[in-house]
Amino acid sequence: MASGQAEDYGSLVAMLTVRKAKLSKRLQQVAQFFLNNPEDVAIYTIVELAKQAGTHPSTISRFAKELGFEGFAELQGVFRQRLVGPKMTYADRMKALSEGPGKAPAPGLELDEPHVVFDTFVLAAMDALLRLREDVQPEALSGFVETLRQSGAVHIAAARGAFGVGAYSYYGFSRIGKRAHLIDNLGAMREQQLAAMATDDVLMVLTFDDYTPETIELASAAHKRGRTLLVITDNELSPVAKLGRHTLYVKEARLGHFRSQVPAMVLCQSIIVSLGSHIGR
Repeated sequence: MASGQAEDYGSLVAMLTVRKAKLSKRLQQVAQFFLNNPEDVAIYTIVELAKQAGTHPSTISRFAKELGFEGFAELQGVFRQRLVGPKMTYADRMKALSEGPGKAPAPGLELDEPHVVFDTFVLAAMDALLRLREDVQPEALSGFVETLRQSGAVHIAAARGAFGVGAYSYYGFSRIGKRAHLIDNLGAMREQQLAAMATDDVLMVLTFDDYTPETIELASAAHKRGRTLLVITDNELSPVAKLGRHTLYVKEARLGHFRSQVPAMVLCQSIIVSLGSHIGR
């Protein structure tokens, strides 16, 4: 094994977090795809992965060598090791899916029929939920809820594809008696909405690939002002991942350019219900 090369998935993520800024834009794209789709990286060929990631096999090979691996096969071994251990294996996950309302769709499936699109979204969401159950660490989730409990109010920053989850979270927090504010930039007054945050308030940030620039700017501004951030994003390379006192990761189910909101919605609902149980005591 080459010197300085990641020996397991955890050390690979740590390496990418440190070296992200030094990677070219194209290699950053590969890194994001790999961390968002670790199971796919473990089982698919370099050609299939390149097609899914919207890049070329040579770019993936260059990415592997940039990280100190001799080639893609050696890098893929790290992702295959990730599937071994106490977590649900990919085979078990596929078995769980096969017991559902159909079989997982093959890559490149033509989606001309509405019922096929529906079934594909259902299966993709089921798979994403199984991964979410594995990936969310109990300590991080508990810390997230406890920080919300201690805060005076929660301000929510979510836009574009994440707006639906953010808007629901605002509704959910309000229903359980938690003071909440949705930073919706109404009247182009995002800056004024941010300025309304008290020192004991928290900013809950939701953004996923492709990260909304306005949300990133808002999170960075709040962080510079010393405000507490709680982040829900897709992986450790997200531009807002390091800004959170607690950060939770959601790998969203995808179908082409569309992303399912189901995993993020389930996570936020669990946070709201958990917080509500504390407030009700």
